[in-house]
Amino acid sequence: MKKIILNPSQKHTNRKSYNWLIYDNFDRWLNAYARYYKGVLVDLGCGEAPYKEYFLSYVDQYIGVDWTHTLHNSKANVISDLNGKIQLENHFADTVISFSVMEHLCEPQIFLDESYRILKNGGYMILQVPWMWWVHESPYDYFRYSPYGLKYIFEKAGFRDIHVQPMSGFFTMLSLKMNYFSLRWIKGSLLRRFLTQCLLIPLWYTSQKLAPIFDKLHRGWSLESVGFFVIARKGDT
Repeated sequence: MKKIILNPSQKHTNRKSYNWLIYDNFDRWLNAYARYYKGVLVDLGCGEAPYKEYFLSYVDQYIGVDWTHTLHNSKANVISDLNGKIQLENHFADTVISFSVMEHLCEPQIFLDESYRILKNGGYMILQVPWMWWVHESPYDYFRYSPYGLKYIFEKAGFRDIHVQPMSGFFTMLSLKMNYFSLRWIKGSLLRRFLTQCLLIPLWYTSQKLAPIFDKLHRGWSLESVGFFVIARKGDT
């Protein structure tokens, strides 16, 4: 019996004392969508493949795909231009995933068209993109996608049963933005940096603990989320 990993982001190299909340949120949604992980799973833009072991607890085979412009130490099984034809056969994958990748692609429609092509009929794509997030990994940061934009380009690629899910509410987004902003105060001598960080760590912790509680007070559909997940199905024919 395969061991199920409940906190796959716990050892992520980008998880820090000022941003662990976004990774806890990410884990919550990964676990919520576990029923879609099956068979051959393709991870587009896999980078260091931080979730490989997690997905192997659900699927038979994990294939990591990344491109030559990645800014990470890629552990890809397949090197392919994600702005062009992906070097995999038609109807290859039961599941396609892609996390924090599409904002870095200059041809997102081609990317989704290719994702659709390599999926088997009835297979699912699970994608995550940031929304209220700063420019990162420049110069390869091109787009931010609203829920309506995501639905449009997924429909254009041919996907059905498209569901867009906000990752967080306003207060989680605000907490993370404030915490990242405060990093610029950690400067100067080694002693000053140490003391500043000692002062900030309790504030980071408190803000990240309180933010989800305040998010629950907003019962609507958050348009000020840190990002969105998309779950979409390829038709059976």
